[in-house]
Amino acid sequence: MTQALSNLPIHAILDDIVTSLVQYPQLIIQAPPGAGKSTYLPLQLLLNPNWNGKIIMLEPRRLAAKSIASYIASQLNEPVGQRVGYRIRGESRTCATTRLEIVTEGVLTRMIQGDPELNGVDMLLFDEFHERSIHADLGLALALEVQQVFNEQLTIVVMSATLDQTGLQLLLPDAVVHTSKGRGYPIEQRYAPLQANQNLIAHICQQTIKALNDESGSILLFLPSVGLINACCDSLTTQLSSLANVSVLPLHGGLDFSAQQRAIQPCSDQQRKIVVTTNIAETSLTIEGVRIVIDSGLENRASFDLNSGVTRLEQRWISQSSAVQRAGRAGRTEAGVCIRLYSESQFKQNPQHTTPEIMRSDLCSLILEAVQWGSADLEGMQWVDQPPASAVQAACTLLQSLTLLTSDLTLTQQGKRALQLGVEPRLAAMLARAPSSMFHTALATAVVLEEPMRNSDDISLQVSLLLDRKHPKQKVLKRRADNLANRIGQKFTLTSVKNSDIGVCLSFAFPDRIGLRRAINSSQYQLASGHGAFVDESSPLCANEFLVVAHLQKGRQSSSRVLAAAKVTLAELEQYHTLQQKQVLQWNEHKQGLLAEHQRCLGQLIIQRKSIPSAELASDALAQGMLDYVAKKGLTVLPWSKESMALLNRVNCAKQWLPEMPWPDWSDSVLLDTMSTWLLPYLEGIRSVKGLQSLNMLNILNAALAWPLNQHIDTLLPKGIKVPSGSMKMLHYSVGQPPRLAVKLQEMFGEPQSPTVAEGRVKITLELLSPAQRPLQVTQDLAGFWSGAYKEVQKEMKGRYPKHPWPDDPASHQATSKTKRHLK
Repeated sequence: MTQALSNLPIHAILDDIVTSLVQYPQLIIQAPPGAGKSTYLPLQLLLNPNWNGKIIMLEPRRLAAKSIASYIASQLNEPVGQRVGYRIRGESRTCATTRLEIVTEGVLTRMIQGDPELNGVDMLLFDEFHERSIHADLGLALALEVQQVFNEQLTIVVMSATLDQTGLQLLLPDAVVHTSKGRGYPIEQRYAPLQANQNLIAHICQQTIKALNDESGSILLFLPSVGLINACCDSLTTQLSSLANVSVLPLHGGLDFSAQQRAIQPCSDQQRKIVVTTNIAETSLTIEGVRIVIDSGLENRASFDLNSGVTRLEQRWISQSSAVQRAGRAGRTEAGVCIRLYSESQFKQNPQHTTPEIMRSDLCSLILEAVQWGSADLEGMQWVDQPPASAVQAACTLLQSLTLLTSDLTLTQQGKRALQLGVEPRLAAMLARAPSSMFHTALATAVVLEEPMRNSDDISLQVSLLLDRKHPKQKVLKRRADNLANRIGQKFTLTSVKNSDIGVCLSFAFPDRIGLRRAINSSQYQLASGHGAFVDESSPLCANEFLVVAHLQKGRQSSSRVLAAAKVTLAELEQYHTLQQKQVLQWNEHKQGLLAEHQRCLGQLIIQRKSIPSAELASDALAQGMLDYVAKKGLTVLPWSKESMALLNRVNCAKQWLPEMPWPDWSDSVLLDTMSTWLLPYLEGIRSVKGLQSLNMLNILNAALAWPLNQHIDTLLPKGIKVPSGSMKMLHYSVGQPPRLAVKLQEMFGEPQSPTVAEGRVKITLELLSPAQRPLQVTQDLAGFWSGAYKEVQKEMKGRYPKHPWPDDPASHQATSKTKRHLK
């Protein structure tokens, strides 16, 4: 072990950590970047005689897992794969004597599912847990159950640089917390925000070159996207072409391992480099020689859109904790500089921590794993943040449509096979559902989709490159395909792949993304889910009537951009999918009439349509047609009477004034959304728009309100009230306002207080009228009116209406609707 490692800050608390690990089953370690928690600590634990079993360390990224394993193995003067190894998707370097194994993605989950007791494992280390990947959250939930039920000797260590500890400490209340203060090299913070109308790439390059000239050392430049990285690398390479001692190197997940290593490895003497990276370099990785960080403050963040079923990739401001992480890369070995390409006020406005993946991701993989674990009800598992119920429901619905889950949330045979393969659920569904004659094609398609090419949206072309042995990741893909085939006892052969079957194979994985071109020569498609999608107009995919879309990018437009798709034919869809046959009646805005059709549909796609006489329609189709008409034209086409409108307003007021009672929401938007519940049953037998006028809306609303609320409403919010004169007067209700009562002033004599409704909670607004029915006063304080403003009204009205009583004491006078001579 080098002397440099023993000087790392984590060394100062190593003895305390070891003592706690011997005594307690759970630890939380917080240490800033460069402290040695990812390298020095696991190495010391490996060498410590207290632990003879295996130590598993989870890393959020493949590059970090491989790099850390290589680095720790080099400290032991061993190649990777002996005492120190790694396992990532499609690649493993371990042997029987491996004791420190660094894993990533779903590898830990697969290990626990395969051996819930984790025999031979002493310790689980969750590194960089602040990144809160969905795999880390699931892995921790499973690990806690393993520790509590199957293996009480297991030790769990959660490590992070900047950690929102509130949720974690609630989950692990008995965990011992150790904090390392870090190396402490000062980092100067500077701010250089983009000015109005300034070109972003030009600003980034200008600040980078200025830092290169003003400061010593290499530069780490954080940008949000691969496209921006490539553009800045090209511009910087051109502008710095005369400097032989400066290299410009990209670093992101799309590069092969050798290209990534070139960016990470230290420079030779007198050389400097500019590493242009995504947040892949935010944690775990140490890039030697860097003492300048330039931070755009931006990242591309994936969020799952429940409405469209598409993951939206949005450019967002990073959290403050991420900004601190990035800045920390400048102070690893000496004092450094962090230049933020945004203002200090923007930094302070940014959220403290990034929203965890589990709160914003597609949960299909999580649900499958939980069901296999025996916890279909996710609420029974131990989470730092409970997954959203709406996202859980959406995932279950999709898994059922893929035939991986049953309606009672148990695994189907295809679901079990999917988990055996250990791939993303949609791809697993493709491999499980494809006919045996298409298995090799499905396998080739799956591995290509796992490593998509950025410059091609045609999956068939990418598979063709694999078949021709010209794919840029040929060896990786072939090794992955061989591995997947071996898991189910088969052998993969490229010669068995049929390019013509790719679209059919994809349709088993993405039945909701089968797309139909909206018009000839159009690049716009409608998907079976109802969502819109578009292909780049220059893409050859536009020539196809039907596509199956595997990858979509949701942007600010209502439609999503197609990133990867393949053609499929109508004949293939008819052969492998069930098309629904239905009769429909729909309102046609162009023809201003109801049109009856026989339709063949796939999801929400209308594959074929044929006009038919409306007389041939079944009654349920007619009713649905009427409903469609109302939905498109609005509720005003229904025959609302004064009585039905009054009831609707009273119920909406009751919901506001008596919220403890289960009043329905009868706002226009909710009524439109729920018409199939309250209106559809009454449309049977109605065969035309004119026929809608026969509906009795008061009866329909009363039935929807149901007993006992339709009885309570008349007591709590009566249609009218009896005033002191003995007359029954109607109340007028309007949402957001108190009820109004228009009544002649003389009819309210003898009433000392304003009347109320809703169990006395709401005072009625009185519109007091003259004998000629003209407004005299509007008030909710009748007592105050009698003792105050009434005097002026009396003085003015007494001479104008002498036949009517104008007493001096109206609060105790007899009320009347008549003149003086009728009074006793």
